[in-house]
Amino acid sequence: MALAGDDMPRVEALLSERMASPVELIPELAAWLVKAGGKRIRPLITIASARMLGYEGEGHLALAGAVELIHTATLLHDDVVDESELRRGKASANHIWGNPQSVLVGDFLFAQAFMLMVDSGSLDALHVLSRAAAIIAEGEVRQLAMVGDVAVSRQSYMEVIDAKTAALFAAAAQVSPILAGRPKAEEDALHTYGRELGLAFQLVDDALDYGGLAALLGKNTGDDFREGKITLPVTLALEAASADEQAFWARTLGAKNQTDGDLDEAIAILKRHGVLDETLAQARARAANAQSALGVFPRNEWTDALSALAEFVVDRAY
Repeated sequence: MALAGDDMPRVEALLSERMASPVELIPELAAWLVKAGGKRIRPLITIASARMLGYEGEGHLALAGAVELIHTATLLHDDVVDESELRRGKASANHIWGNPQSVLVGDFLFAQAFMLMVDSGSLDALHVLSRAAAIIAEGEVRQLAMVGDVAVSRQSYMEVIDAKTAALFAAAAQVSPILAGRPKAEEDALHTYGRELGLAFQLVDDALDYGGLAALLGKNTGDDFREGKITLPVTLALEAASADEQAFWARTLGAKNQTDGDLDEAIAILKRHGVLDETLAQARARAANAQSALGVFPRNEWTDALSALAEFVVDRAY
C-alpha cells in the first residue's frame, strides 16, 4: 500500500526500538522474525483506517506497532504449540533457539505491545486491543482442543478462526476511529471490515495449505494435515464423505496415523468434493462483506486502498 509510505517506515522504526534489549537473545530472535518478512497487513489496516478518517496525530503509529507486536508474539507461541519447523519459508525461531526461548521472547513482545498501547494515550483503544489479545488466546486454546476431532462442525471451526485470526484484524481497524474520536457507527463499520477481512485471510490460508503453493505462503504445504488440524476444507469434506473417506480422516487426523501418500490422498479427496473451491468462494464472500462495510465512509484514496487490500487477501490464492 504505497499510500502508507510515510507512516510504515516510522512503524518499522518503532518496532525495531521496542524489540531492542540488553538481553542479547531478544533482539537476535526478533531480528530473525523481521527478516523472515511478512506483509504487515494488520498495522497497515490501522494506518489506512486512521488516515481515511482524517486523523492527524501520531497515536496511530503506536497502535499499529502494538498490533504487529501482538501478532508477532502469537506467531512465536503458535509455532511452539504446533511444533513448527518453518515460518514464512525459513526455519522457525523455536526450531533454532528452542521452545522456552521462543515463549519468553513472545512474552517480552506482548509486554512491549501493551506499553505502546499506553503510549497512544487512549484507554478505549487499550481496552479493545487487550480484549483482542485475550480472545486470540481463547481461540488458540479451542483450536488445540479440536486437533484430531473429526466431529468438529463448520460452525465451531468458524468460531475458532473468528477468535484466533479475525479478532486482531477487527481490533486493528476499530482502534483508529476510537483514536480519532469518530462516531460509534464508524467504529462498528471498521470493526466489521477488519473481522470480515480476517476471516477471508484465514480461509485463503486454509485452502492454500492443501493447494500446493507452499512458496507463496512461506510454509510447508500440508502443515495443517500433518498437525491434525481440522480446517474448513476438511469439515466440508467430512460432511460429504463416504464411509471409506471418513475412515481415512479418522486415521490420518483423528489418530494421526499417517503414511507416505496420505497427504496426496487428502488433497485428492478435497478436490473431488470441490471443497477447496468452496472455501475460496467463502473467502471471496467475506472480502466482499469487508468492502461493503466501507460504504458508510466518503470515498477517498484511503477507502479505495482498504477495498483493494480486501481484494489482495483473496488474490493470494490465484
